[in-house]
Amino acid sequence: MPEITPPKGALHIINKLSNSGHRALFAGGCVRDYLLGQTPTDWDITTDARPDEVSGLFERTLAIGIKFGVISVILDDGNYEVAQFRTEGSYIDGRHPSSVEPANEKQDAQRRDITINGMFFDPIKNQLLDYVGGQEDIRQELIRAIGEPAKRFEEDHLRMLRALRFAARFQYGIEPETYSAIQRLAPLIERTSAERKRDELTTMLTSDRANIAFELMRETGLLAEVLPEVARMTGVAQPPEYHPEGDVWIHTMKALGMLESPSAVFGWAVLLHDVGKSQTFRQTDRIRFKDHDTVGARISEEICERLNMPGDEKRRILDIVKNHMKFREVKKMRESTLKRLLREPFFPELIELHRIDRLAGQGDLETYEFCLEQLALTGDDGLHPKRSIDGNALTEMGFEPGPVFQEILTFIENEQLEGRALTRSEAEVFIIEQFGNLRTRETKRPKDD
Repeated sequence: MPEITPPKGALHIINKLSNSGHRALFAGGCVRDYLLGQTPTDWDITTDARPDEVSGLFERTLAIGIKFGVISVILDDGNYEVAQFRTEGSYIDGRHPSSVEPANEKQDAQRRDITINGMFFDPIKNQLLDYVGGQEDIRQELIRAIGEPAKRFEEDHLRMLRALRFAARFQYGIEPETYSAIQRLAPLIERTSAERKRDELTTMLTSDRANIAFELMRETGLLAEVLPEVARMTGVAQPPEYHPEGDVWIHTMKALGMLESPSAVFGWAVLLHDVGKSQTFRQTDRIRFKDHDTVGARISEEICERLNMPGDEKRRILDIVKNHMKFREVKKMRESTLKRLLREPFFPELIELHRIDRLAGQGDLETYEFCLEQLALTGDDGLHPKRSIDGNALTEMGFEPGPVFQEILTFIENEQLEGRALTRSEAEVFIIEQFGNLRTRETKRPKDD
């Protein structure tokens, strides 16, 4: 077993609880990760001490789950969750137990979800405590529910998604009874809150091997329950000359497989970029998906709203999905139109999606390289030219503030983006020629620069 070297703060909590006569252990994911030779990101501590006893031992604490015996201990190097050993009564809603009672560590282990997450470690004795067979399942590379699988998943339906996520993350198989229970109970996931499903799916999408997790969701039936729009990608044929890899589902999974710890927005955008193809499939001279980007953005919006996605993330996802087909026209665009696309806030994610989209298809990166060249040649000053005229100048020219201001300023900016560097005097001449009839009063002739 690899040597476990916890942060000083976490070890301080364990020692202080132990010196006060309490049993205190590391629990769950941090123990699993160290057995796998990985660096833990969270250090959860479990103890026989009551929450009030924990609070009495440390200067700064925060009650984050008193009903479940959970206290956050705040130290200089971070916050640490300290939970009392517990057993739980029957679950009334697929999420919350009807009762919570203090217990010992063996009983506490039995209430957890899967065996590899159910182990403890005593750093004082340097001892692994495995009451559920997690170490053996790590050796066998197996995801197994603790105890009776159906009971575990009926207690908290989200555990089904978690089991698949861990199977994908570690590339483990799933124990047959556990797999069968997920297939049988998949419809129950509908009872899980939108926010919990969203967060679990986002964790899948921002982790490595998201494609494996979503393939497991499809095979077990969970995908059809959680994201039926995505499940409908399966079997939707694509023109082989552009997509030799296969149907829309295969293409999307290939794209997901290229992700390396992406942002939440980008992970969702890659998953949903072709979600409109199942509704727009037409076969005429060849297979076509007219307006699938626009339809896909609408479907994506419905999904984001159903999952209560934060507004800023939703807007970014929709921008990427809606605009991902614009690359077909970039070489034909007016210079100003191209530059406006290149300077969009979401363009870095958009062009990375284009790269992945192409590599998951026929692999042609000519347009991708063209856009990178244009970015390099244009530079930030070329994408955001300094205005040669502003609203104050328009007022001096006799224009009344209002919608016409934006129309004029956009016109002048387009001239600049087209590569025509305008002085103020030149801009005023252009404006008079194009918009002079909209002035509300006459003014003196423009001065030369």
